[in-house]
Amino acid sequence: MLKRFFILCSGVDTDIVNGCSNGEQNKYAGIGATVFFTAVMAFIAASYALFTVFDNVYTAVFFGLVWGFLIFNLDRFIVSTLRKDELFWNEFKLVLPRLILAVILAIVISKPLELKIFEKEIAQKVEEQQREFAINAQRKTEQQFNPVMDSLRGEIDLYKNEIAKVSTARDSLYTAFIGEAEGTRGTNKLGKGPVFKEKKQQYDKIEQEMKDMQAKYQPLIDEREKQILAAKAQRDTAVAKAQPAIAGYDGLMARLDGLAKLPQTPSLFIMLLFICIETAPVLSKLFSSKGPYDEKLKNI
Repeated sequence: MLKRFFILCSGVDTDIVNGCSNGEQNKYAGIGATVFFTAVMAFIAASYALFTVFDNVYTAVFFGLVWGFLIFNLDRFIVSTLRKDELFWNEFKLVLPRLILAVILAIVISKPLELKIFEKEIAQKVEEQQREFAINAQRKTEQQFNPVMDSLRGEIDLYKNEIAKVSTARDSLYTAFIGEAEGTRGTNKLGKGPVFKEKKQQYDKIEQEMKDMQAKYQPLIDEREKQILAAKAQRDTAVAKAQPAIAGYDGLMARLDGLAKLPQTPSLFIMLLFICIETAPVLSKLFSSKGPYDEKLKNI
């Protein structure tokens, strides 16, 4: 039964091939098996590729079956319509379009298998790319908001420096008039004399100036600090919004990009393997010797 199934897959005329020897039947059963298993490989590869796209088993299997039947029908049609000729070039011209198509299909079909074989290495490359995207997003966001915050901090420092200057002068006068009263500074006379009163007046004056300056600059400082907090919140929001897109960079294109960053020699051998598989049905018929089946078919 399996032999008859593979003969059916080869696309030969069963009425003619049944009248041939077992060796001739086995030859076409082998060609049919090559056609069948090529379609099976196409189904597996296409299903996995579509699963990475749709993330749904049923959808992937359905379209994988469609793709597998398409490849099966195409190979069976070409093999069944390829007539053995005295001149090899005449046969080769007939299968040349299929060979070109086989190379294209092999490149397309081999990629899903490569994605599966190098899944761990590709995942590492994708994670590295995600981290790079995150760093770039963070850097761009900081380049947008940090100059504004630095400018606001500069204004705050300027206001605080002005207050600090007056505060230093006030503290110096405070020490001076207290020392004058205690007799440890200035005239070194204990008591609140004329010099004490003069220094006390200077202190009171700068103390008032200090209060006026604080009343003037503190609201400005508070306002700048609020603006800095608002800018920080906007920056954090912008970074947070970018995270889902970065985390979502895990689709088919991301994996292919990660695969491209791996050494290409293993991928080349896998692709060559699929080229051999894809061209096997046609080449097996092309290089097979002309047998009794071909003679009988030619006579008919």
